[in-house]
Amino acid sequence: MDTDSTSPNFIARLKTAALGSAEHPFVFLGNFEVEELWAADELGLPRVSAAGSTAVVNSMDEFALLLGGKGDHVVLKHAPDPDYHRYLLDLGFELPEVHVVAAPDPARNVSQDALADPALVATLAELATDGAHLLPHGASAVEEELSARTGVPLATPPAALCKSVNSKVYSRQLADELGLRQPTGWVCDTPAQLADAVPEAAKVLAEGGTVVVKEAYGVSGKGIAVVTSEQRLLRLQRMIERTAQKAGRDRIALVTETWVDKLADLNYQFTVGRDGSVRFDFVKEAITENGVHKGHRMPPRLDDAQHAVIRHAADVLGARLAEDGYYGVVGVDALVEPDGGIFPVLEINARNNMSTYQVPLQERFVPAGAVAMARHYPVRLAAPLSFARLRETLGELLFAGSGSGLLVNNFATVNAGAGLAAAGEAFAGRLYGVLIGPSAETLDELDRRITERLATLAAA
Repeated sequence: MDTDSTSPNFIARLKTAALGSAEHPFVFLGNFEVEELWAADELGLPRVSAAGSTAVVNSMDEFALLLGGKGDHVVLKHAPDPDYHRYLLDLGFELPEVHVVAAPDPARNVSQDALADPALVATLAELATDGAHLLPHGASAVEEELSARTGVPLATPPAALCKSVNSKVYSRQLADELGLRQPTGWVCDTPAQLADAVPEAAKVLAEGGTVVVKEAYGVSGKGIAVVTSEQRLLRLQRMIERTAQKAGRDRIALVTETWVDKLADLNYQFTVGRDGSVRFDFVKEAITENGVHKGHRMPPRLDDAQHAVIRHAADVLGARLAEDGYYGVVGVDALVEPDGGIFPVLEINARNNMSTYQVPLQERFVPAGAVAMARHYPVRLAAPLSFARLRETLGELLFAGSGSGLLVNNFATVNAGAGLAAAGEAFAGRLYGVLIGPSAETLDELDRRITERLATLAAA
């Protein structure tokens, strides 16, 4: 396996892996939470999604702006704030050409918006003659339709294969096949398999343990039920069986697992080439809260033996995925137990990961010996916030190209909920960035001061 995650540059390496050459331009699509589309025809758990939260998620498309370079393209729901765009240029980024959809809908992701824009479809079609390829956050039937409509081929495997690899059912089965350690659990592809798993899971509960029932395509803390009593477990089983019966289907897509104690969450990434090669990109310590991603610590607090477990898992997983015809970015969630043991594969993500979008920043601004922490800050505003106002508020805490500070890598999410709020009504948003500094203590202090200053922007 090739390693050296820091050798420039990641996108050139990805192009070579996916297309055999770094010369082809990419058209980036930040269609975050593509799992929602993969799960559209699957039976899962009941869930609720707020319109404001959906709008913020769909505005995460702006992360893709920093993946591309000169000669590349990116499709966005909204044009970047001019001062934010200038800030990135001043930092030395060579940004891709931006194409903005004509009529963005907060409830649609960027790919769906692009399909609804005939003029943009025509513009993208012109790029096909230059050898451009679409690189979405993850490939679904929507991106395949956009590819067909524009003639711009996907730089990913078929959507059906991406969906299959991304399933938590696939992850469990593959880890079993490869002998990779994972929490005790049961694949539940049918109501009958669920019925077989429930008595085993009930034994865990009877001993004071906890189990989780997960949708195969759950994401960001959605599609997961934490179960601490047999009564709750049986109630979930009945609900799932009724849903399957009502739909006239004998297929579900769930896994049931024992809950394990952890010291830290991990996320690691490797890239599989069309030629079957596997390159380890990085491992980071993930910051999560109630199953929801909050950020990453770089580098992770792992010793050599723990690193070796992760690298071995990436090696064998990558080789096996290549056999299945998959190529491109692979992200894997793992965890560290309180005693230092590693569960190297909790789930496989056949798509970009939040940490993918941090790589260009690391390559440019996080030298050996420095530390970084990617995170987001919730904000609540009474009116849209300009980047100029944010810059004024953060002052010297905003990263300026060297030293310490917060490098903002998505500003669109700050104001994403503004269009859904009534006049004078406050709305929620998120500011995403990467804290950079010489030590963890520096980052903690920087984080505290940024939080304090952002609080001054809060809606009354």
